[in-house]
Amino acid sequence: MNKRKLGKSGLEVSEIGLGCMGLTFGYGPATNENDAIALIQKAYDKGITFFDTAEAYSQGGNEILLGKAVKSFRQDVVIATKFGFKDGDATKGVDSRPENIRAVVENSLKYLQTDVIDLLYQHRVDPNIPIEDVAGTVKELIQEGKVKHFGMSEAGVQSIRKAHAVLPVTALQSEYSMFWREPENEIIPLLEELGIGFVPFSPLGKGFLTGAINETTQFDPTDFRNIVPRFTEENRKANQTLVDLLKTIAQDNNATPAQIALAWLLAQKPFIVPIPGTTKIHRLEENVGAVNVSLSANDLQEIQNALEEIKIVGDRYPAALQARVGK
Repeated sequence: MNKRKLGKSGLEVSEIGLGCMGLTFGYGPATNENDAIALIQKAYDKGITFFDTAEAYSQGGNEILLGKAVKSFRQDVVIATKFGFKDGDATKGVDSRPENIRAVVENSLKYLQTDVIDLLYQHRVDPNIPIEDVAGTVKELIQEGKVKHFGMSEAGVQSIRKAHAVLPVTALQSEYSMFWREPENEIIPLLEELGIGFVPFSPLGKGFLTGAINETTQFDPTDFRNIVPRFTEENRKANQTLVDLLKTIAQDNNATPAQIALAWLLAQKPFIVPIPGTTKIHRLEENVGAVNVSLSANDLQEIQNALEEIKIVGDRYPAALQARVGK
C-alpha cells in the first residue's frame, strides 16, 4: 500500500488507516478479543500502518486491545489516540484541563504498551479551557518525549488557527464522506492553507455507503446509530438514492460501493487519509482494495454532478452531540 504524509508534518502513514473504535465500542457488543486482535494484525499484513483509538472508547479498553495486537510490530506503525472527556466517558462532557491531559497520556502509554504516542488528538474542543493552554500542554509532552504529533478532532476554523499558532497541528480528524460533505466549505481549504493532514472518520457513512443498510435494517439495541437522526427508518429510505449512485459507479469500475466511496475520498486531496473501521476480515479486505480503484476524471465529475442533485436527509448527530462539534 502507498503512503501519504499528513500535511507538512512529515508524519507518513498508509493511505488508508484502521479505525478501531467499533471493535469494543459504539456499534453493539464488543468483538471477541482474539478475533479483534486477529483483525488488527491482518490489517497490518495488508499494509495498514495507521491505527486509531481513544481513551473514550471503552475507557481505555480499546487502547489495551490495540496495544496487545500491535506489540510485535509496534515500531512499524503509527498509533493515534485521544484525550478530552471527563473520566474518559463521552457522556460526562469534555475535560481538557492540562492535568487531565497529562493523566490520560500516562494511562494511554501504559494501556498501549508503548513509550510514545505518535499522534495525540484533542477529542473535542473544551469551551472552558483556552485552546492555547491545550496546545501548550501537548507541546510540553512532545518536549518530554511522550508524544510526537498533535491533532484535533471535530474542531472549527477558529480553534484550529489558535492551536496551530502555538503548536503546529499535524492532523484534523473529523467526519467526511459522500454522506457528510460539510468540511468542504471551510475546513478543507483551511487545512490546505496551513499544511494540516485530514483524517476522515466514518468515511463509509457509519456503514451506510457499503450498501448493506436499508430501511428494514435492525441495529443492535446498544448501537449508536439508533439515536442518529440520519438513520431513522424514513431517512434511510430517503437516502438510498446515494447508495444507488454508488452501486452504478461500482459496477462500471468492477468495484464495490464501499471501495468507490473510499476511492472518492482519496481522490479529493493528497493529504486525506480515511480510517474506516470494521469488525469483519472480509470488509477489511474490501476496504484495503479501495486503494487499487482509480476513478477517472469523468467518474469524479459524474459523482460531483450527482452529489449536487442528491439531498441527504437527517442530521448526522442528535442535538446534544452536534453542539460539541465545530467549535
